[in-house]
Amino acid sequence: MDYVSALLPPVVMAAFFTALVVVIVKSQGGPNKAKEDAVVDAALARAESTRQADGTPAS
Repeated sequence: MDYVSALLPPVVMAAFFTALVVVIVKSQGGPNKAKEDAVVDAALARAESTRQADGTPAS
């Protein structure tokens, strides 16, 4: 019975990791891709405008 208690945590973690990867892969693209891209573009533009307002040179 000790082998069951030793193997259970890695098996559970592997199952959750596999589920996480599946969710990430399924959420890529699709109808929400343009909306997600727009949010990222807006955040980058906001960060760039803040950097320019501060006078910090671009890297």
